[in-house]
This record gives sequence, C-alpha cells and structure tokens, in this order.
Amino acid sequence: MKFGMRKPSLKKLIRARTTSRAKRAIKKSVIPFYGKKGSGWIKDPKKAAYNAVYKKTTFSIFDLFKK
Repeated sequence: MKFGMRKPSLKKLIRARTTSRAKRAIKKSVIPFYGKKGSGWIKDPKKAAYNAVYKKTTFSIFDLFKK
C-alpha cells in the first residue's frame, strides 16, 4: 500500500479528461448501474476496500494547490 504523494502522470491526466469521458458517457447510457455511488462494493468488494484506503492514505500534487 502506498502512503504519501502519488507520482503525477501527464499522459494519464490528459487521457482521463478526453478519451475516457466519451467512453463513460456511452457506458452510462447502455449499462443501467454504471458509475453509481457504492456499486464498486457490490461488484468487487476487495478492490473497493483497497481503493478506499488508497484514497485516504495518498494525495496528488494538485491537492497541495487546492484551498
């Protein structure tokens, strides 16, 4: 498990804001429960638990510039 600051990736940042947005819009229109809050715990509880801990123990460089 990682603690502290995540290493920023410009490539992933750009990809998340362009290509993936279109894919998510299509999936959301086709799959009824796609992207709903808490659905990760039903689909894969082990990964959801890991992600919950990871989100609390790491931070992005961009978080340093927020409020």
